[in-house]
Amino acid sequence: MKTLLLIFTLKKMPILSWSSHDELNLKPKSKTLIYLVFGLILFGIGETLLVTANIGVSPWFVLHQGLSFLTGYSIGVTTFIVSIIVLFFWIPLKQKPGIGTILNTILISIVVDLSLPHLPQPEGLILQLLQVIIGVFIVGLGSGFYLIANLGPGSRDGLMTGIQRKTKRPFALIRTLIELGAVAFGWYLGGIVGIGTIIYALGIGPLVSFGMFFVGRYFK
Repeated sequence: MKTLLLIFTLKKMPILSWSSHDELNLKPKSKTLIYLVFGLILFGIGETLLVTANIGVSPWFVLHQGLSFLTGYSIGVTTFIVSIIVLFFWIPLKQKPGIGTILNTILISIVVDLSLPHLPQPEGLILQLLQVIIGVFIVGLGSGFYLIANLGPGSRDGLMTGIQRKTKRPFALIRTLIELGAVAFGWYLGGIVGIGTIIYALGIGPLVSFGMFFVGRYFK
């Protein structure tokens, strides 16, 4: 129970022996890069499990979809536009980009494309729900590795870490509110929400916090 409370109330990113001293570090340790890449690979696999479960897309995809319906632009274009807007929010939050910010975009996309044909597409709601839960768990764990590497977060993770740094509220709470905001706005614009979307929105905050707690404790 105490451990669970620590996870839900985590307010400080663990700094480990392999964490970069600066997000703008262009010559990180090999170990730091390995953990960064490992985390992003896990992240990509987790995201793909959500896709192949086929009972709902991620909250941000709902937002991109809703904006696509509203503007007539493709989902790829609206995804790019939202990413740029989110990056502008980094400025008042004083969030820095880094190698991890670039690799987040490139590596996760590659992992999704490569893993998509090989991951299960379950039939039956129970198996689909189980796959979504596993997928969200893997995304949370992967986030723990790549965020603690401290080489720069992805655009949306940077929004979470930036707001958390300003407000001093728990990571789990901040991330949950961000995801719920994205899915609510996307749904309002016409985006399609599924059971998997709701599970992701409610689960990713606590599981990212768990990922940071777990990595901080066992991968020093």
